[in-house]
Amino acid sequence: MVQLGSSGPALANPGPRYGQLAEADPGFAPLKVEVDEMFTNLWSLPLDEFKAAWLTAPVSFPDNAPQPGRDYSVVDREVTVRDSARIGLRVYGPSKPSTNTVLILKTHGGGWVVGSHEVEEVENRFLAAKGNATVVSVDYRMAPEYKYPYAINDSFDALNWCKSNALELGINPEKVIVAGESAGANIAAVLALKARDEGVTGIIGQVLNIPVTCHPNLFPSDKYEGCSYQQNKDASIVDAPRMRWFWEQYLPKAEPEAYASPLLAKDLSNLPPALIQVAGTDPLRDEGLAYAEALKAAGNSVTLEIFKGLPHGFSMFPQLKQSQEYWDNTVNFVTKLATAV
Repeated sequence: MVQLGSSGPALANPGPRYGQLAEADPGFAPLKVEVDEMFTNLWSLPLDEFKAAWLTAPVSFPDNAPQPGRDYSVVDREVTVRDSARIGLRVYGPSKPSTNTVLILKTHGGGWVVGSHEVEEVENRFLAAKGNATVVSVDYRMAPEYKYPYAINDSFDALNWCKSNALELGINPEKVIVAGESAGANIAAVLALKARDEGVTGIIGQVLNIPVTCHPNLFPSDKYEGCSYQQNKDASIVDAPRMRWFWEQYLPKAEPEAYASPLLAKDLSNLPPALIQVAGTDPLRDEGLAYAEALKAAGNSVTLEIFKGLPHGFSMFPQLKQSQEYWDNTVNFVTKLATAV
């Protein structure tokens, strides 16, 4: 089974700025016992079965989920990356093809260790059908077999491939939004940094949902409030020991590398507008809020949405009213950027 560390001591006092965000949401309360049991069982599996379970888990769809063929198109393909390996892409296209749609390069969540395109299947469908965007989801190689920086390099190579094949995809190569959830949001944030650093043009936005922005051992608590790892140490879905385990698989040595912990980047200026969504009972809450604060301080535009009292990954439960709000926020942000450029 996956070996997890201790959750550590309880937090003596909630953080003065953000501690109140962990007050339990009444809509999630009826689900908590079943959710906690489901994820406890999942984490009791051997590593290979644990990874396989994420690949076979069914997606929970809301009643209004767009349907393939009717509301959007979808096709799988492979591309070659820098070390000659082949990785998969899933392309979700709007129902009315164009040659000028915005590209959303989507990197899925899963702690850099588990998951696939289906992790964010619902949002990908909404973005293609309601946002009139072309979504390219990247099946990057994952830890522990492929540690940092494989996920970054695979995703960056996929970005460049999309821009080079814009006509085939029907996209405008100068209208690109990098997007992801959790570890996928970490990758998306890094792609925005890396594109700026390497002179890759056309990144007009970044969607960073419940993002990982800093290794917990390196969090700059002298600059930002950072109590959520302790306050939410035993949270539902992803608690503090589980998140630390993901980091151990991806970056075994906690080194202050900006392309792993973008909050530590020395220069956060000249980055595209960001949507950052955080959840109140998420161990990652405060680093998401810190990244929003850091981006704003560097002169960037930030739209911040906070879901009080909900755990990391709450959108996998479509019966929560906040899940639709979470998806709508992303679609609205993308639509606004696409029409403004």
